[in-house]
Amino acid sequence: QVQLQESGPGLVKPSQTLSLTCTVSGGSITTSYYAWSWIRQPPGKGLEWMGVIAYDGSTYYSPSLKSRTSISRDTSKNQFSLQLSSVTPEDTAVYYCARAYTIVVVTTSYDYWGQGTQVTVSS
Repeated sequence: QVQLQESGPGLVKPSQTLSLTCTVSGGSITTSYYAWSWIRQPPGKGLEWMGVIAYDGSTYYSPSLKSRTSISRDTSKNQFSLQLSSVTPEDTAVYYCARAYTIVVVTTSYDYWGQGTQVTVSS
């Protein structure tokens, strides 16, 4: 059974960088051909796919967030991380990490999800 768990600060100040980590258990983030994504849901809105790191370390980002987003991984800890720079209150959301069998942006294609972590951007 694959499990994902998000961790990181729940409050970030405007203009700072939001940093979250997803710890994966029950499966390796380097196993072919799985893809590991960050997805968020702002209050009152739908899910938004942010970006992905694939089993081979390749990354892809949402065009609307690409200039501010970076996803990396630590294979020794079986973790992958999100950094979102220059945050504004519009980045307030529940942030999820999730797994899919391949690189997809459709959130219904993700079979395992973390429980989500609330991040609020406020001074």
